[in-house]
Amino acid sequence: MTGKAYYLTTLGALQRHATHVTSSHWLAVPSTNEPIPAIDESAPCAAPLAATTTIFALIEADEGAHLALEDDADFRALPHPLAQRPISPEVQAALASYGVAPGATTFDAAEMVARVHPLLRHRVF
Repeated sequence: MTGKAYYLTTLGALQRHATHVTSSHWLAVPSTNEPIPAIDESAPCAAPLAATTTIFALIEADEGAHLALEDDADFRALPHPLAQRPISPEVQAALASYGVAPGATTFDAAEMVARVHPLLRHRVF
């Protein structure tokens, strides 16, 4: 059985665990006080992202894979989206450029980030 969870991690860390992940969607997180880059589909592809790029990720995987991610120091698990617990101040600060306010829950953060990447919205089927 697979489950979905949100994490703040790096692109390189996600790539290390990619073989154990059923599906994932992620969005690069701009540096503090850096604006969100505009998406211009007519522009040529940008340079590849560095492995150290911070990302906000929605990962679908089995329980063993999620336990491995939570044991990896490069992954910061966010509370379950329906738990109504606030995300950590570090995660909030990282996502502030997407409009995530202090005291926001994982659900709130996912809704704000989904304005840029709709597949990151929390869904229950």
